Amino acid sequence: MADSFVPKKPVIVTYPRVPDSHAEADLIAEFLKAKGFDAPYGSIYDEELRTRVKNNEFDVLIAVGGDGTMLRAGHLCAPCGVPILGINLGRLGFLIQIERGEWREMLERLFKGEAWIEYRMMLYVRHIRAGEMLGSWHALNEAVVSRGQNQRPVHLSASVDGRLLTSYVCDGLIASTATGSTAYALAAGGPILPPELRNILLVPIAPHLSVDRGVVLSEGSSVSIMVKGENTVLSVDGQAPMPLAEEDRVDIKAAEYTAQFVRFGDPGYFYRNLNAHMNTPRI
Repeated sequence: MADSFVPKKPVIVTYPRVPDSHAEADLIAEFLKAKGFDAPYGSIYDEELRTRVKNNEFDVLIAVGGDGTMLRAGHLCAPCGVPILGINLGRLGFLIQIERGEWREMLERLFKGEAWIEYRMMLYVRHIRAGEMLGSWHALNEAVVSRGQNQRPVHLSASVDGRLLTSYVCDGLIASTATGSTAYALAAGGPILPPELRNILLVPIAPHLSVDRGVVLSEGSSVSIMVKGENTVLSVDGQAPMPLAEEDRVDIKAAEYTAQFVRFGDPGYFYRNLNAHMNTPRI
């Protein structure tokens, strides 16, 4: 396990669409104030707070909400190396270890040096048309090339490290991180990967007479998805889809930085958390 982590400059962010997140953040700020910390708090969309995070004024970001809040926090914090501690007010919380009624106890443990940092790979995604890059993004969960409003399947080909892997006729193709293996890729029937893996997972969505299994690429490999038809879109981490044209290419590889999450206990927390959310019997 990594060295313990004891922050000194916390900040608290909320996601406005999560009920009670701002009220909970107020309680957390009061708790931290009693411990001697002056922790500002506000919406994750607050530009002043976002600028201060990017300027490395804080050494931990406490995200109050659900998995969507953690995704947004990951996009904000990963480039500047600020660790994220999630407090779950949402429904699933695959990315979050702390539930609503536990944060007082866990913050006490945090400041006693009982936490550690988990590093999770992100993706770097580029949209290429006729050799020109039209856009680039980072993803914590996945990049998805899929059909748009058209009900017909899309035709795609996937190449790994410049070599053709296979062609697909499907509703879409997911390129996922290990983190994303418990998100859309899981719903599409893909395997669950341990969070520390730095492998890209490819999972087809509703394949038609195509390879119907997920493929785990070797660590360090990149994938290129070529669009072979019309009415195809690209979505990164569930954001608004962007239209793709025939012969467009989506290049995906490991990003140059990682998301950092504050964790407690042994790394087996991941399987216990997964077990609880998937309602399987405890052994």
